Amino acid sequence: MSPIVVRYRPQPEAADENQRLVEAVFAELAATDPGGLRYATFRLADGTFVHIADVEGEDNPLAATAAFGEFQAGIAERCVPGETPNAQPAELVGSYRMFAAEGD
Repeated sequence: MSPIVVRYRPQPEAADENQRLVEAVFAELAATDPGGLRYATFRLADGTFVHIADVEGEDNPLAATAAFGEFQAGIAERCVPGETPNAQPAELVGSYRMFAAEGD
């Protein structure tokens, strides 16, 4: 599966709650170590969140985590209208010690 990049902007009053929900996803992943997943989330200075996921195989381990389900619930309502999650496949062009490229 190709890496996926998801970008969205929560309402300013919902940004901290959104971050808390994202942090809960990472805590559950650390506790359960499902494997087959590389995942990072960034909170940009303008309030935008960017998630990058690289899933090995066909099954996405995120889908099986309770915290990710809780994060997804209500995401559209937390977001600025017109800036809800936009997921797009991505191709890694290059990486210097940030993300593993094929063959690294």
